[in-house]
Amino acid sequence: MNYVECIEQARGRIGNYCKACVECNGRACRNQMPGPGAKGIGDTAMRNYDKWKEIRVQMDTIVENAPVDTSLKLFGKEFKYPFFAGPVGAVNLHYGDCLNDISYNDILVSSCAECGIAAFTGDGTDSNVMVAATKAIAKEQGLGIPTVKPWNLEIIKEKMALVHEAKAFAVAMDVDAAGLPFLKNLEPPAGSKTVEELREVAELAGVPFIVKGIMTVKGALKAKEAGAAGIVVSNHGGRVLDQCPATAEVLGGIADAVKGSMKILVDGGIRCGTDVFKAIALGADAVIIARPFVTAVYGGGREGVASYVARIGTELEDTMKMCGVHSLAEITRDCIWTKA
Repeated sequence: MNYVECIEQARGRIGNYCKACVECNGRACRNQMPGPGAKGIGDTAMRNYDKWKEIRVQMDTIVENAPVDTSLKLFGKEFKYPFFAGPVGAVNLHYGDCLNDISYNDILVSSCAECGIAAFTGDGTDSNVMVAATKAIAKEQGLGIPTVKPWNLEIIKEKMALVHEAKAFAVAMDVDAAGLPFLKNLEPPAGSKTVEELREVAELAGVPFIVKGIMTVKGALKAKEAGAAGIVVSNHGGRVLDQCPATAEVLGGIADAVKGSMKILVDGGIRCGTDVFKAIALGADAVIIARPFVTAVYGGGREGVASYVARIGTELEDTMKMCGVHSLAEITRDCIWTKA
């Protein structure tokens, strides 16, 4: 199975919102995109995609003809490629009821591990979402990253107990989920976190703690102050606030400010191996891709995930070869072209 075949098979199974487009750019679903929906007209999701395409790569083939190494070390683990599957929760509600969180996570987490990468897993108002995710990670000896919503501290403690039981090698919190409707008006309050509150969460984590939802240098420095081991430059796939810049537009400045002091990941509209290359050139250590992995699982199960990972990995390898680099460390800003 190739990924095109996977997309075709997904279209009849993936529900009413996602259109299983050949390449997900936010235009077909706009503010009805799954996950659930986007605020306003969904312009940030579209901008995420567009801004990666405005960056071009610099071809250079006057180099040694040698193999390229796409491997990445992150928090004591080695991965075949510098990209991960993104967190998704309540899939039967947002995508299609032919899968639920248990079956989806069993497929995603295990197949990502088989392909030499890892999956971030989701969270939701239904506590079973996190339970299913961490059980799937436990089956893979902790090779996965649970993503906890910014609940109140008592609920976070309960979620962290599941993380510890799964022996996950890292854990994330998507602080930008504070903009999702289901977190509003909860008692006790959930949502935005202070530096002090995040520091307490980082201590509860007991493993490398990643703050997902950073869009400014100021935010990155706050995450660093809170003791985060890593950040994800992310606007929640463009779903939590219209009129935001794209992640590609802010990544370089954030990397300049904190590179070397914490790991930097980025998501939002990254759809091919060349986009992965661009993100690394701008200063990311790795990237996260979410929505296309959903299509892969719904369209082809484990075989679908394998086809998508192979596609992105092959595109990254080809871009590296054609741009004259042999390792991720050699991918620098002079490997890309941007408008002056």
